[in-house]
Amino acid sequence: MRISIPVSAFVAAIVGFGGTLAIVIAAAGAVGATQLQTASWVTALCLAMAFETAWLSWRTKMPVITAWSTPGVALIAASSGFSMGEAAGAFLVTGALLVLTALFRPLTMLIARIPASVASGMLAGIVVTFATDAAKTVPADPWLIVPLIAAFFVLRLVNPAISVLAVLIGGGAAAFLTGRVGGLPTPELSTLTWIWPEFSAGAIVGLAVPLYLVTMASQNLSGLAVLRASGYEPDPAPLIGVTGLFSVLTAPFGASTTNLAAISAAICTGPDVHPDPAERWKTGPFYALAYLVFAIFGASLVAIFAVLPQSLIVLVAGLALLGPLANALGIALRNDEERMAATVTFAVTASGLVLFGIGSAFWGLIAGLVVLFLDRLKKS
Repeated sequence: MRISIPVSAFVAAIVGFGGTLAIVIAAAGAVGATQLQTASWVTALCLAMAFETAWLSWRTKMPVITAWSTPGVALIAASSGFSMGEAAGAFLVTGALLVLTALFRPLTMLIARIPASVASGMLAGIVVTFATDAAKTVPADPWLIVPLIAAFFVLRLVNPAISVLAVLIGGGAAAFLTGRVGGLPTPELSTLTWIWPEFSAGAIVGLAVPLYLVTMASQNLSGLAVLRASGYEPDPAPLIGVTGLFSVLTAPFGASTTNLAAISAAICTGPDVHPDPAERWKTGPFYALAYLVFAIFGASLVAIFAVLPQSLIVLVAGLALLGPLANALGIALRNDEERMAATVTFAVTASGLVLFGIGSAFWGLIAGLVVLFLDRLKKS
C-alpha cells in the first residue's frame, strides 16, 4: 500500500476537523449548549463520520468521505431563540428528511432544481456575518489578531488547505505563551450526553428545513460532484441515506447533520492519492480511524477551545468561511438574469430577520424564489 493513502486521509481529517471546529463551538453556543453537551455534539459527529466513511468506502469501493455540514453549523450559529432540545429535534427532522430524500429520488431532483444563484445567495447570507465578525476582532486584541490574519493570507498562497489550521494552532500557542490563557485543562475522555429532542413549528421551519436545504445543496450535491469529477459514478441514494440515518441516530446526543464531504473528499480522491482509482477507497478506513481518535478526545478538545480567547475563536471561524463565502458570492452573481433574486436572498438571509419564530435563512430562500418567479413571469 502506498504511504500517500494514509497521509492523504489524515491530512483531510485534520484540516476538516481543526479548520471548522470553531464553527461547531459557535453553533453550540448559539443554542445554549453546556460544555458537556458541546463535547457530546462533537463526539457524536466524529463517531458518525467514522462509521459512515468506513462503511460506505468499503461497501462501494470508492473514497466516500463524510463530514459535518460546515454551512449547516454556520446556519445554526447564526440563529437565535432556539434551545438545545429544540436544536436536537430539528437535527432529527433534518436527518429524517435526508433519509426520505434517499428513498424518494424525485426529492433529490427537486432540491437540485433550486437555482444555484438563489441557493448560493442563501449560503452567502448565512456565512457573511462570520467574516464581518472576524474583522471586528482586530480592535479587541490587535497584537494577537493582526499577525494571524497576515499569516493566513500568506499561507493560503502556498497551501490554502492548511492556512486556517495553522492560524488555529499558531494563535493558540501564542495565546498560551503570552499569558492570555491560564493552564491547560485536564485531559479527559469523551462521553455522550442524551438530550431529549423537542419539536416546535418554529424550529422545524426555521432551523430543520433550512439545514436540510443547505446540506443538500451545498454539501451532498457538491460531494457527489467531487466523486464524479474523479471518475466515479456513485449511486446517490445509499450515500445520502446512510448519512441521514446516522444523523437521526446521533441527533439525541446533540450532533448536527453529517453529509458527503467536498473539500476533504477532494484531498482523498485525486491521482496524488494513488494512480489507480480502484485503490483510493482505502483512504476511507484511515480517515475513519482519525475521527475515532477525535471522538475519544473530543471532550478535551472542546475544553481547550473553551479557555482560548473568544476573539481567536471568532477569527478562526471567520477565516474558515472566507472561501465558502467567496465561492457562494461568485455563483450567486454569475447569472445576470438571476442576479436580483440572488441579491434579495443574500440580503434577507444576512439581515437576521425572524418572523413567526422562523429564521432568516428560510425567508431569504422564499424571497429569492418569489423574485425569480416574478422576473421569469415578466419575460414569458
